[in-house]
Amino acid sequence: MTRAGRGLRGLAGLVVVVAISQLLAVTGAVPREFLPTAFDVLTRAVRLGGDPEFLREVAVTVRAWATGVALAVAVGVPVGLLLGSIPAVGTAVRPVLEFLRPIPSVALIPLVSLILGAGLATEVTLVMYASVWPVLFNAVYGLQGVDPVPRETLRVFGFGRLAVLWRVSLPAAAPFIATGIRLAAAIGLILAVGTEILAGFGDGLGVVIAQAQQAPDGTTDVLAGMVWAGALGLVINAVLAGSERRLFHWRDRT
Repeated sequence: MTRAGRGLRGLAGLVVVVAISQLLAVTGAVPREFLPTAFDVLTRAVRLGGDPEFLREVAVTVRAWATGVALAVAVGVPVGLLLGSIPAVGTAVRPVLEFLRPIPSVALIPLVSLILGAGLATEVTLVMYASVWPVLFNAVYGLQGVDPVPRETLRVFGFGRLAVLWRVSLPAAAPFIATGIRLAAAIGLILAVGTEILAGFGDGLGVVIAQAQQAPDGTTDVLAGMVWAGALGLVINAVLAGSERRLFHWRDRT
């Protein structure tokens, strides 16, 4: 299927979801106080796009997300390359990583808040913690899947470990790492908004959603904020997926 065809199918799916939501609200199957019409929610979301104060809150969330994901990439890629390149180190560290990875980031909110205080530092730390795992493990898996023939050929010709890593292993693992970064970006956005919602104060898109939840007749604003969060996710994924296709166009031909 062509890229345009996939896009049309995705758009059709969104239209169906919106239509079902509109139908449930109009027919009264779900009370309006719990589910406003899709038209009202989308209209409110569009109006929020013209509110400078709301856009500032969105910018706060995007900044925390971008900082956390960037730190996750800066940590996850080199650590993943180290563990994937030196099996002895990977075997020794793997139990610790497998112990830490299943711990939900939201469970760390009280501890991190106690240490760093409520604010940007806590949010960035939690986003980084949640985002680092797909980057790290995809780097490890990418190195494990490298064809050993070119790697051993360079070693026969006297190339050292770093040269082999730079010339063969890293280029071969790069598509895996890019996929890990795309997954990390989605997870990081969930943590950024979720942390703000749980905090309930400060700045950010999640705070707007949390405060709207407490307001009378705030369901429309809550859902409009969710629309914005979903739209951010779609844009981020589209940008990263498009970058992957351009950087690794040869992969689609294999």
